[in-house]
Amino acid sequence: MTTTNASAAPTELLLIRHGETAWNAERRLQGHLDIPLNDEGERQAALLAGALAGEPLDLIIASDLRRAHQTAQAVADRRGLTVAIDPALRERGYGGFEGLLYSEIEERFPREFAAWQARDVDAQLPPGRNVGESFRSFFDRATGAILALAADNPGKTIALVAHGGVLECAYRLARGLPLETPRDFKVYNASINRFRFDPADRSLVLDSWGEVDHLRPAVLDELP
Repeated sequence: MTTTNASAAPTELLLIRHGETAWNAERRLQGHLDIPLNDEGERQAALLAGALAGEPLDLIIASDLRRAHQTAQAVADRRGLTVAIDPALRERGYGGFEGLLYSEIEERFPREFAAWQARDVDAQLPPGRNVGESFRSFFDRATGAILALAADNPGKTIALVAHGGVLECAYRLARGLPLETPRDFKVYNASINRFRFDPADRSLVLDSWGEVDHLRPAVLDELP
């Protein structure tokens, strides 16, 4: 008789960006600021829940920021599941950039803005209400959290509801993209992005990116 080693089974991951917020719509940087979904974001979350209603799903884990938790809760309510919270899935901390439009950031912090736009992954962001993270330290945090959650749940299908930056980090890890390269792929609100974690080599494999057919009439890219 063959014995299956459950700990060697791959983990299926659905990485989901939160629904739209008012700040997404006006291109205002959120970072760690706790902004709720707007009406469109709530609509997107409901459509997302419907799209996932028939899929196998063992766990739902969300960032502790409201926009992610609200999105996850819509999915959980439809499935009769509870939402677990992991603060390590938070968006990047942007320090003094948070709460500002791109144009305002460039005006107030020209040197830091230039380094950010030039993809200086070790650049320190100006202090603000929340701690600013370099992109490298954020990448290590986000991917470390994703890999740890996947390793802790072999053979399961889990939904991780997080933020645009977190999904970008997962995409870069799975595709082997250098952190310094520009982002040339879309990260849509309330999109479904499918990954597989192989415990044998702790690799993250991208199976499907940017599923948004469940959303109409529009989806938004950009800004965490």
